[in-house]
Amino acid sequence: MTPTASTASAAVTTAAESHGFLSPTGVEIAFLLVGLVTFGAALVTVTTKQLVHAALWLVVALGGIAVEYLLLTAEFIAWVQVLIYVGSVVVLLLFGLMLTRAPIGRSPDADSPNRWAALTVAFASAAALVWVVVDAFRTTWIDLDAAAQGNTAVTGSILFRHWVLPFEALSVLLLAALVGAIVLSRKKNAAETEAEAAATEAAAVREGNR
Repeated sequence: MTPTASTASAAVTTAAESHGFLSPTGVEIAFLLVGLVTFGAALVTVTTKQLVHAALWLVVALGGIAVEYLLLTAEFIAWVQVLIYVGSVVVLLLFGLMLTRAPIGRSPDADSPNRWAALTVAFASAAALVWVVVDAFRTTWIDLDAAAQGNTAVTGSILFRHWVLPFEALSVLLLAALVGAIVLSRKKNAAETEAEAAATEAAAVREGNR
């Protein structure tokens, strides 16, 4: 091991030993509080029976994740979170709800008999994700006072070189959802137009019989 590597390793070890869970900093406390708010918003999103409220609480959850990125000194990822997810995905969901004329109040269609199965899968997935993250970054510490390590060039290169297929698949999925919402709204409008025409014709027949 070179002197530079040994010095860096010793510095990381010293930082890890001098910093513990019993002496949190202000940034870590803010990170925990924002995480609790984000978790609560996500929980309300998946449990509420009002679709519009679910979309609005999703905005709070995604905004909380963006704040967490800011606290981790990942400013570029935070603003991408705001622009793409809060500014595009949620707006697309709201447009889909409006185009399909989703009920504003409580929707009986939001109830599902598979709630316990969904909860089991959700908790299992969350536990696996937490275990993977903790195992991968067990001894990694982020120096919040140092300069940011990432930049737009590195992030863009990784995104469009290694993750371009999931990125494009997600965009196609969102486009398909919007097109499906438009098709459903047009079918409903046509059915309502036919019903109104039939009602008008029936009213005219009744007036003529009188």
